[in-house]
Amino acid sequence: MHFDARTQRALREAGLDADEIVAISDRVADLVAADADRIADFFAADGPFYSDMETAHSTAAVQSHPTADVDLFTHGSELRGYLSLDGWGVPVEGGRVLRTAADDKEDDTAENAASEGATGETGTDPAPPTLVELSLGPTVHDRVRFARDRDEL
Repeated sequence: MHFDARTQRALREAGLDADEIVAISDRVADLVAADADRIADFFAADGPFYSDMETAHSTAAVQSHPTADVDLFTHGSELRGYLSLDGWGVPVEGGRVLRTAADDKEDDTAENAASEGATGETGTDPAPPTLVELSLGPTVHDRVRFARDRDEL
């Protein structure tokens, strides 16, 4: 279990028993592993990739990266790995999916539903990410958003 002693105590005080806490811990680990897979898929395709990373050699708000590759692993709630960009790399200390293609579709569906009086329905298959965020380690020390389309940033 990856919950620290204080978190486990708080969950017990909230009324959860040990089996429920273990189930929640397992669910968190599953969600982190699924996000790691989705982030890896995001970077698996050819570039370019765009980021809001601050770099010493550019004053642009959006950076373009012709190539990117990520190697991630998980342990409980931890997501770690290494990101290679354009011939240099940086450790990954965390990450998450911020937006998917389905989010954009749901927004469109919600707008159409509101104007037409209908309701939208979403599928159960996870949609591909359109915007991800990585917490990058030494040399960058920042959270950086990445997109396949410059306008997503």
